[in-house]
Amino acid sequence: MKELLLQMARYNLWANKRLIDVMLKLDEEELDKEIVSSFSSIRSTVYHTWGAEFIWLQRLELTEQPVWIAKTFKGTFDEACGEWQRVSQAFIDFIERQYDDKALEHVFQYYNTEKKSFKSPVHEVLQHVFNHSTYHRGQLVTLLRQLGADKLPQLDLIAFVRR
Repeated sequence: MKELLLQMARYNLWANKRLIDVMLKLDEEELDKEIVSSFSSIRSTVYHTWGAEFIWLQRLELTEQPVWIAKTFKGTFDEACGEWQRVSQAFIDFIERQYDDKALEHVFQYYNTEKKSFKSPVHEVLQHVFNHSTYHRGQLVTLLRQLGADKLPQLDLIAFVRR
């Protein structure tokens, strides 16, 4: 299980980076252009995805009061993307620190943003995080296409494992 989760964490970092490289070429107007999707723009979709990764990382690290960073962040889009990459790398580091599969089966308690308590195994949370980011990367690809982007990187897992 640990090796599979490490592969997924590395894939998540790789795919995020490939998409970020494209988005960093956009101007502010393109980043904030309103397009119908789960979130209203590329910037808001990126900030949501980064924010979700970060809050889950804080929960896994047993941070007492995790923060939704996307609500308080005041920096540039470039800085946000750099922080998103740092968070994605931190999942790799977190998994590598786990001694064995038993640690990944550990059930921990956390609270959602509405302060409701839940308990989940670490491995299920990690799977959720990587799946959630994949879902929103797909949306970002669609948003980019609607802005006219036609040269987008391959983001499929098979492309990652074949490299």
